Amino acid sequence: MASVNPIGLDIGSMSIRAVETTRGKEGPVITNFGMSFLPPGAVQGGVVNDAKVVAAELKRLWSTRKFRSRKVVLGVTNPQIVVREMSVTNLPARELRQSLPFQVRDALPLAVERSLLDFFPLEEPGDKETVRGLLVAAPKDVILSAVHTVEQAGLHVARVDIASFALLRAVSRLDAQVEAIVDIGARSTTVIVHNDGAPLIFRTLPRGGAEITEAIASRLGIDVAAAEELKCRVGVLDNPDADSAEAIRDAVRPLVTEIRNSFAYLGSGDRPTRVTRMVLSGGGALLPGLPETLRTQLGIEVMLTDPTVRTRPGRSRSGDDLDRFRTAAAISIGLTLGAAA
Repeated sequence: MASVNPIGLDIGSMSIRAVETTRGKEGPVITNFGMSFLPPGAVQGGVVNDAKVVAAELKRLWSTRKFRSRKVVLGVTNPQIVVREMSVTNLPARELRQSLPFQVRDALPLAVERSLLDFFPLEEPGDKETVRGLLVAAPKDVILSAVHTVEQAGLHVARVDIASFALLRAVSRLDAQVEAIVDIGARSTTVIVHNDGAPLIFRTLPRGGAEITEAIASRLGIDVAAAEELKCRVGVLDNPDADSAEAIRDAVRPLVTEIRNSFAYLGSGDRPTRVTRMVLSGGGALLPGLPETLRTQLGIEVMLTDPTVRTRPGRSRSGDDLDRFRTAAAISIGLTLGAAA
């Protein structure tokens, strides 16, 4: 039997996604996938508000999908997570980790004593006095709460990974273009821009599919369930019902503006850069007509991503599920790929 990698576990505001891979001769093979929906408010902005509900849903998911491992790589996202390029003193890895709180204290909006810190070099340090890399700072209480919740479900967290890194790992295309990966969730949207795998910016926008639905419901005076059905059926395509079409377009506009502003930031400063391609992932990316709208408004190539491009097809017990929720599985696939590396 092929060895099973730790399960990639992505806990969002509205659902849990888990992906199982095994080690194949030609790379990771997806062998199982599961998705389970959460009640509103159980998780918000990456913060677990109801650990009992989330743990119970995790137990149910593992029971019904029959995952072959209880070891997981947990993806985390939160508006307070900071990913910032900076240079630090070049030290051996252990000494560098110990010195990080003192080196970066003045560069963070978070108090270092309430943060979990890590540093990922973007260059070979060699004998240089400093090394350039990505500083990651995450609120300690948010991360530990998520880990404890997962462990209450009888699972073991082998590693915690930033959802943005998992996305980059799963769907980035390595070539000369400056590519944006935009993952649209229920309550937040992650924007990553990279050039041939080298990250340029990471941003978490406090907007997502649920906000769009709520804005449609408020504008048209209908309940949220009816607004969600209208959004998923019509999207931003041409619609004979002018009022509905305008309401949906207006609801989507703030998110498009935030994405545009993220790209504008790259065009300023000492190293101006222009995004030339965008790939969309997450449940919100399935809004009908969204790729075409973004392509028209931003003037760049836009497409839905395929997060399985770095995996091999296997005899999965969940092929139909993965095909249905392919874009929503991007983070969980990237998490398990990191575990397989």
